[in-house]
Amino acid sequence: MRSGKIERKTSETEISVFLKLDGTGKYKINTGVSFFDHMLEQLARHSLIDLEIEANGDTHIDDHHTVEDTGIAFGQALTKAIGDKIGINRYGWCLLPMDDTLIRTALDLSSRPFLYFDVDMPTDKIGTFDTELVREFFQAVSTHGGITLHIEALHGYNSHHIAEAAFKSFAKSLRVAIEKDPRNLKSVPTTKGKL
Repeated sequence: MRSGKIERKTSETEISVFLKLDGTGKYKINTGVSFFDHMLEQLARHSLIDLEIEANGDTHIDDHHTVEDTGIAFGQALTKAIGDKIGINRYGWCLLPMDDTLIRTALDLSSRPFLYFDVDMPTDKIGTFDTELVREFFQAVSTHGGITLHIEALHGYNSHHIAEAAFKSFAKSLRVAIEKDPRNLKSVPTTKGKL
């Protein structure tokens, strides 16, 4: 079973992430940040990764540490679950429409973290959630998951739609990348011999 569990505890947050790559998209998520929970549920559902997240953070200050540290733990759990990368597709991409929004995502599970994030949101907040935290989450996932990740908003007018489409597009891209390639089940998808 390709799964990973990470528990991260700092003076600012206490986070537990468990994920199973070959799941059905089941989720049990409680971060104390309602909009972020909604985004993580989309991530689980559209990647078909079973995901359990419990987070307690200093949300009396703001949501930044909770969102960032959840991204760190998710990236680390993902790395653990993927393991040696034998037989995976490695690459994934998605062009995802959601009403007024169109998001393009492409990623490489290369062990070389890099984030290109060209996503402008027309508002600073979605409810009480700071929209700049969407980038912070993906930066943490990219860095700690060893993912080259490009996310671009080709257009969009509604911040909720833009953020949600970004999470869904990432999820669909990740689903493709982690799946096994039936023509290449016994080797790592690289000429280097190791990723």
